[in-house]
Order: sequence, then C-alpha cells, then structure tokens
Amino acid sequence: MVFLSFVYRFLTNFAFMAMVYFSLNFMEKYPNRAIVAILVLVYAAMRAASTLRAFYFYQKIERLEAETRRLQGPINDGSGGTSARKQVVADVARLRRDGELKSYMDLFFLALIVLLCVAAILRQ
Repeated sequence: MVFLSFVYRFLTNFAFMAMVYFSLNFMEKYPNRAIVAILVLVYAAMRAASTLRAFYFYQKIERLEAETRRLQGPINDGSGGTSARKQVVADVARLRRDGELKSYMDLFFLALIVLLCVAAILRQ
C-alpha cells in the first residue's frame, strides 16, 4: 500500500507537469503563454510554501519521536503494553519518513515546473 501511495504521488505530479508543458508549448501568442506561466508559478509557489511548512511539521514529529523513545524506557519497566507502544512509535516514524519522501518528490516536480514556466516566459 505504501508503494501505491508513492506511485500515486508520482503520477499526479507527472500529470500536472505534463499539463503545464503541453499548455505552455501549444499556445501561439506570447501574452497568453506568459499569463498561464505566471499563474502556474504562483500556484507552484503556494504548493512549495505548503511543502516547506510540512517539513517543519515533520521536524516537530521527529522531536516527539525522540522524546517518546527517551521516556519509554522508565515508563515500561515491566508493565504490559510495551510492544503496542513501541509499535505506535515505529508506525509514526515510518509515516513521517514516507511523508518526507513524498514532500521531496513534490519539490522536485515543482522545480521542474518552475523551469518550464521560466523557459516559456523567456521564449518569445
């Protein structure tokens, strides 16, 4: 299931990049192409800001994971439920890592889209 989420993220980003590429390359008039490129750049900037904010969120989750692991030893000195707690921490760590990988994938495609838009604006 994790693999499918990566494939889905890749395909949606690729489809967006392909849509931008074809819409910018098949426009004949420069003003129309420039307007579309600027609108896509604004959208890409908003998505990049959201992705960078997600990295801040993942950093906070990573700190919580470290703190939970540090406190888990004294709390679980013999009581039941230690495996369940360890499993929760491991699941959170995996989800955070997967989210970071997806954010890196988003930033990569956004960088490619920015390059496409800048090239379309500079090409007259």
